[in-house]
Amino acid sequence: MRTFILCAIFLISGFVSNAQDTATAKSNDTLMMKNIEVMSIRASDKAPFAKTDLSSQQIAKRNLGYDLPFILSQTPSLVPNSDAGNGIGYTGFSIRGSDATRINITLNGIPFNDAESQGTFLVDMPDIASSLSSIQIQRGVGTSTNGTGAFGATVNLSTNEVNKKKYLELNNSYGSFNTWKNTIKAGTGLIKNHFTFDARFSNITSDGYIDRAFSKLKSYYASAAYLNKNTSIRFNVISGKEKTYQAWNGVPEDSLKTNRRYNSAGTEKPGTPYANETDNYTQTNYQLFWNQRANENLNFNVATFLVRGKGYYENYKAGEPFSKYGLPDVVSGGDTLSHTDLILQQWLDNYFYGSIFSGIYAKNKTQITIGGGYTKYDGAHYNIVTWAQEGFPPHYIPFDKPAYKNDFNFYAKWMQSVGDGFTLFADVQQRLVHYIITGFKDNPDLYINKSWSFFNPKIGFSYNRNLLHVYGSLAVGSKEPNRDDFEADVQHLPVPEKLYDWETGISLGGKNYYAGVNFYYMNYRNQLINTGMINDVGAYTRTNTPKSYRAGIEMEAGWKPVSWMSLSGNLALSRNKIKEFSEYTDDYDLGNQKQASFKNTDISFSPNVVGAATITFTPFQRNEISLLSKFVGNQFLDNTSDKNSRLNGYFVENMKLSHEFSRGLLKNSSVIIQINNVFNNLYESNGYTYDFIEGGKLNIENYYFPMAGINFMAEIQLKF
Repeated sequence: MRTFILCAIFLISGFVSNAQDTATAKSNDTLMMKNIEVMSIRASDKAPFAKTDLSSQQIAKRNLGYDLPFILSQTPSLVPNSDAGNGIGYTGFSIRGSDATRINITLNGIPFNDAESQGTFLVDMPDIASSLSSIQIQRGVGTSTNGTGAFGATVNLSTNEVNKKKYLELNNSYGSFNTWKNTIKAGTGLIKNHFTFDARFSNITSDGYIDRAFSKLKSYYASAAYLNKNTSIRFNVISGKEKTYQAWNGVPEDSLKTNRRYNSAGTEKPGTPYANETDNYTQTNYQLFWNQRANENLNFNVATFLVRGKGYYENYKAGEPFSKYGLPDVVSGGDTLSHTDLILQQWLDNYFYGSIFSGIYAKNKTQITIGGGYTKYDGAHYNIVTWAQEGFPPHYIPFDKPAYKNDFNFYAKWMQSVGDGFTLFADVQQRLVHYIITGFKDNPDLYINKSWSFFNPKIGFSYNRNLLHVYGSLAVGSKEPNRDDFEADVQHLPVPEKLYDWETGISLGGKNYYAGVNFYYMNYRNQLINTGMINDVGAYTRTNTPKSYRAGIEMEAGWKPVSWMSLSGNLALSRNKIKEFSEYTDDYDLGNQKQASFKNTDISFSPNVVGAATITFTPFQRNEISLLSKFVGNQFLDNTSDKNSRLNGYFVENMKLSHEFSRGLLKNSSVIIQINNVFNNLYESNGYTYDFIEGGKLNIENYYFPMAGINFMAEIQLKF
């Protein structure tokens, strides 16, 4: 199917190119180019929120094959991480210390976060950066959007740019750890001033830095659009298929100095590690958009979508009790066997679909935006035992419990220019959520049926004049617990979280410089945190803590002192505190848990200092040398501020060399070489900890996710 789509587009492109070139020239400036679904949820230049915008050109310069978190690494307050240690495969990121489950991500205005875990699995969209036309990151609650609540940031991804001219691109990368990225992109440009077709196919493979942490990633993108003066209709298909060897166990602390690349996945199998201890998933996004210009003041949009996902991860498990899988012990040769080795696949088979809508009315000094959406999630969770030494029927299914989630939101935004340069902003959102869980793997009889209603108001102001921008805002965000939070007795269910986010900032720009500073105070109520407490079914889940906060300052600056050099950078300083909470530690000696109370401790995975800097030299025309620096301060692996459970800070320096050329049919092509971790700094990007008492002694076991030492990636981009 993918090959057919690509071939069809290439054939159409070649067939119509001559007709297009010889057709009577028409102005396309009046065509419906704006994407209302994106404009309605993004913050404008006059909005009172901290934000970063990246254009397609900026994204392309950073896109050598690494996943999106590492492409965005130089943006303020962002910290990337990678299971495999080289930025490919399973990766993640945090902004202001909030992980991806608290960051709202949309793709062309359509929610991307997983409906149940609320996480974002970017590995399911390999090389999506090659199809992006723009990215906006709003830090904090930001303006109202579709999908899960934004507690750390909002990331809006857009692919729906209109390419007016036909193009063909061949991008090929090779780097350390036998890493390859091959991408082909093509588009017809405007055909007869009304039609466009765009396509991309990508293949990424890597052995990974961590032992056996290979990635095999394939994806394709196809988009067809019709445009006229007042209407645009677009259909997208975005699909990704990933197979990655599991590296999510981390490396024990005592192995960091002796074997940083150690991987325990698959080692339950006797002898050599199990070769198929892998994660396998395919996700396809179908999106249909209709943008309409009603008149010079009114535009509206309707979009429908379907996200189809199906996959599993596979584990070799040694010594599993039959009782755990609902089966009796086995009698063999007069002996009773209560345990066996087996291979387990844990499946997720889901449909996520719905519709979003928005309308923008702008006249004189007033702009009103109304929008919202409805989504439905239908997800099957089931396990399959594909092999066992003893006692299991073929392809036995010990667990099969679906879950359902409905999400409706409606928002209205108002921007009013008053006086000379002043703008007032107001935004209200109502979100309704209904979630049904029919059982859990370790608690199949637990039935959850919960509904919530969230009201999220936002107000603010801005002042814009002579390149000066001053703003302030108060935004409220609300968020329901995720799936894992509910695996407890119905008498001890978690409650939703709420956030009050205060932001104020000032920025100033000129011909050769810009500078800005943003202050924020994020006050949480009932934030869900890890306490180590075991619930009624013996699982560790997060617990609501009454009061916690994040307070910080984010600074950005850039300067071009001479034509051949530019400097830019950002620095975030913050305090991230839990005012009071109790931690629970397993006591193996007594068979219970020991409780300890703490006050004013640091929120886990929240560094107090995050900074980035870029220096770019242009010694000759079309040649660039860039030095990219990243600093991340110390983080704690739990919420106790115990220095024995700490993720040490790190400083990483990367160097990028690029040469742009045009020759014959080639236009604006380039060769790029990036050397990562130039100083071979041995550091870890993520980790976790487990404490327990045994033999009257507190034991602390830390696990880390090491990053590769010095390594490289080289790419040649050929544009026709």
